[in-house]
Amino acid sequence: MSFDFDEYGFDTLAVRGGQQRTGESEQSEPIFPTSSYVFGSAAEAAARFSGAEPGNIYSRFTNPTVRTFEQRLAAMEGGECCVATSSGMAAILSTFMALLESGDHIVSSRAIFGTTSVLMTNFMAKFGVAATFVDLTDLDAWRNAIRPETRLLFLETPSNPLTEIADVRALADLAHEHDCQLVVDNCFCTPALQRPLEQGADIIIHSATKYLDGQGRCIGGAVVGKQDLVGTDIYGFLRTAGPTMSPFNAWVFLKGLETLRLRMRAHCENTLAMAQWLEQQAAVARVNYPGLPSHPQHQLAAQQQDGFGGVLSFEVKGGKEAAWTLIDATRLVSITANLGDTKTTITHPATTTHGRLTPEQRAEAGIGDGLIRIAVGLEEVDDLKADLQRGFDLL
Repeated sequence: MSFDFDEYGFDTLAVRGGQQRTGESEQSEPIFPTSSYVFGSAAEAAARFSGAEPGNIYSRFTNPTVRTFEQRLAAMEGGECCVATSSGMAAILSTFMALLESGDHIVSSRAIFGTTSVLMTNFMAKFGVAATFVDLTDLDAWRNAIRPETRLLFLETPSNPLTEIADVRALADLAHEHDCQLVVDNCFCTPALQRPLEQGADIIIHSATKYLDGQGRCIGGAVVGKQDLVGTDIYGFLRTAGPTMSPFNAWVFLKGLETLRLRMRAHCENTLAMAQWLEQQAAVARVNYPGLPSHPQHQLAAQQQDGFGGVLSFEVKGGKEAAWTLIDATRLVSITANLGDTKTTITHPATTTHGRLTPEQRAEAGIGDGLIRIAVGLEEVDDLKADLQRGFDLL
């Protein structure tokens, strides 16, 4: 089946993008659970391995199911190329290892997933790559942190877990002014709500584990961007180092992409209702959700995104003891650090997702002991409110 990506809209791409039917004329995309491929001749094998002839070589770096997922996600993000990886962290690592060398420098937002921060400070530093962390929303801080050896600007928007919003266009202009690449983790919004490449970003990172799957079934990641950066440099690292997505996981993610926009709209609706309700609770000191007028970047989010996302956080009065009391009182909501599921999840960032940061690093990132993060699922909102009310009744 031939497919011209430029001819169709987002929802059509989500359902049909990248599919190439086999001789069996299947309706659903097939899974190719094979490690290797058979060549018609020694000459064909040589041509494949040398790159003179396109085609499958070895499933560490060429697999038809994975390729379908890559092409579909690239089309949905408006990118030229996608490389699928074994996890979201593998996507970030692959990007760093492919594009950086000893002596290079990253400027990153402080407001990122804790493990991403640890990757930069504990591991990339071993390879001679330094990182400076700045306030996500302070453009002057970004500008002042850039050095002659800076190669990448890295951020999440909305951020995890405070849902701060970066001005992607302004940061893209700043990055390009200094010959840097802007890398945006688009996990929280997905291309259904935000397309950073259209705002000037160079590379998009995804944890496919989250909303791209949508039902908490598989681990995977992806890097999307231009052919030279992603299709050559990052693909080259994946081919050699092998942080590979499995064909089965790629097939699951393909099924998730088919319903992505429908799910994200429902997540946004439920999360806004929960955020508005939480603002009314006496035990809540602050609610962080871009859909609320009280959010500092509410207007920017409205301009930059097509929805406000499915994640919120809030600070309860009473610190860690109060936060744990509320979390432990839930019966319906799942206590887990994952997000992007149809099932609502709740976690205490200071002791889970950001638990490996030092107290000083958490304080700089605004991760207080009373902070709770909720990824709102697709259940009935009244049932979710009743479940959290059990905890509020104990505070």
